[in-house]
Amino acid sequence: MRHLIVRGDPGIRRDAVIEHDGEELVCFGINVQGGWHGPDEPQLWCTVGTEDEREAYDKREYVPHWLDVETVDAEDLDVIKAKGELSV
Repeated sequence: MRHLIVRGDPGIRRDAVIEHDGEELVCFGINVQGGWHGPDEPQLWCTVGTEDEREAYDKREYVPHWLDVETVDAEDLDVIKAKGELSV
């Protein structure tokens, strides 16, 4: 599990499936930054990991400050599935 900062908006939302550096990752949570006073384009701060790490994310069995951080441009991501199923 790690944090992925995406510069720009590739159109993904929570539970999206993306491919980054040849690895298929699930976006467990996404925070949009830069809507009001930020840079010219938005940034998505995503907590990503493999499907095997979903339970650890849901139960908060990790320390967010200790996760590795990577930064990528939106154009460099391959979006496999843009968002999860809507649960109402």
